[in-house]
Amino acid sequence: MAREGNSNRKKGAHYEQLAADYLERQGFQILQRNFHSRFGEIDLIASEGKYLVFVEVKYRVSDSGGHPLEAVDIRKQRRIGKTADVYCLRHGFGEGTPCRFDVVGIIGDEVIHIPDAFGR
Repeated sequence: MAREGNSNRKKGAHYEQLAADYLERQGFQILQRNFHSRFGEIDLIASEGKYLVFVEVKYRVSDSGGHPLEAVDIRKQRRIGKTADVYCLRHGFGEGTPCRFDVVGIIGDEVIHIPDAFGR
């Protein structure tokens, strides 16, 4: 069982790296990876222009089991929002900081970036 968890973490880290590389090519600056709070985890935190961007990365081998972007349901969105609040508090970003929530879906080799995928 531990091997499966370790394998999944390695796979997740690989696809998060692909997403980070993609975002950097688009002009984003990656600030942090895998930020944890008691509410959950945010895969990537970046800046793009004036925005602080919280990024959820989802991967699927194919879309036969559903599109990866569909995996970011309302419960997941709420956890990401609360975790983003913790990040902002810990790192001194005030309420006036423009933030957004992006999702990067990877299906096979295709990267799909949805800026401002959901609100708080």
